Amino acid sequence: MIGKIIGAFVGDRVARQTGSVGGATGAALGVAATTLVRRMSIPAMLVLGAGGYAFKKLADKGAAAKAEAATQPKAKPKVKPSAT
Repeated sequence: MIGKIIGAFVGDRVARQTGSVGGATGAALGVAATTLVRRMSIPAMLVLGAGGYAFKKLADKGAAAKAEAATQPKAKPKVKPSAT
């Protein structure tokens, strides 16, 4: 029971930081997450954590590349002289 309350509290906090998830939805996700974690094995938790870490690294790398491309000035296209 206490685990579900803590999960709901954490889910609500995550929902406040994420714009696409509402408060009640975040609380429900927190309760569901605690249930899933309780039923998962240790190797499955480790694999899930490593996968989340790798996904975050790739997402950050992509966001950094987009930001760098947005700040660089665009090159003017080369115009070939016409032979007229």
